[in-house]
Amino acid sequence: MPLLNSFRLPFALLLLLPFAGCRSAPSPELLHRYEFKQPHMGTLFTITLFAPDEHAARAASDAAYEKIATLDSMMTDYDPDSELMQLCRKPVSEPVRVSDELFDILQRSQKISELSDGAFDVTVGPLVRQWRRARRAQMLPTPDQINQARQSVGWRKLKLDSHNITVTLTVPRMQLDLGGIAKGYAADKALEVLRQRGITRALVAASGDIAIGNAPPGKRGWRVGIGSPAYKQARSAAQESQAGNSVSEPLEETILLVNTAISTSGDEQQFAIIGGVRYSHIVDPRTGVGLTNQLQVSIIAKRATDTDAFATTVCVLGKEKGLKLIKSQRGIKAIFQSGSSR
Repeated sequence: MPLLNSFRLPFALLLLLPFAGCRSAPSPELLHRYEFKQPHMGTLFTITLFAPDEHAARAASDAAYEKIATLDSMMTDYDPDSELMQLCRKPVSEPVRVSDELFDILQRSQKISELSDGAFDVTVGPLVRQWRRARRAQMLPTPDQINQARQSVGWRKLKLDSHNITVTLTVPRMQLDLGGIAKGYAADKALEVLRQRGITRALVAASGDIAIGNAPPGKRGWRVGIGSPAYKQARSAAQESQAGNSVSEPLEETILLVNTAISTSGDEQQFAIIGGVRYSHIVDPRTGVGLTNQLQVSIIAKRATDTDAFATTVCVLGKEKGLKLIKSQRGIKAIFQSGSSR
């Protein structure tokens, strides 16, 4: 069966396939498929939508990308002038009035931190910066360096006042890092902008984070294929080669999604090998270094904000504890692509 409208993401393959006997009612107007790509938040945001003409498609995608760019400039920790970094420079224990969207994402982050007992923690910035340097230098941080950085880490050290929309950093040298939630949040907001423009049959993909709207015309949904981790593929290929078989296509399972979101997290794309050990780019707030469990997980929920954050959280918790957390939440599902657990 031929593949239609397909493109590959670092963690997921999005496929739009024909479904014999499963077509929905014809659309009242003829819609055409359009696809746009722009770099934001250190990755590529791809918007796929169905619109009556190119003018409507481009106008809607431009508005969505403008929203993404605004959020990027607000929430990045790479720009010292971003609202997030300006907040981090404010005096300790001083309540700071922030924008509604920055407060919103911090409030959502804190809820997941509470649910996970700190496995998800946006105050992990000092440890993340330390780990970035360690990866470049190919040398692990010392226990003393980790302990010093940890003095400024802890989700309970971040105080939010929902009445006054203020944020208070309660200890010195705190650095907030929204890398585990910002892309999903931006994908949600971009999809919201498209809907406001009358574009409901759309999908926004930011690396492994995908926000999904109504189904394409004549389809029941968007088919998303989740590729197995690279190390699992390599192991499978080696086994087939030893057996005298030709190497197969990358292992993958596909699911049909509509009006939902999915995020895949793991170390398939970003990792470092130091001292013979493979470390993920995801930093464990408990140890101060990258994860070593080689776990890849996909989370499905209503919003990409949640899937993004919970995917990171489950990777930190490990399969057993992560699955327990997911089962405690309504409307959230997990798909593991590795048998590893902690």
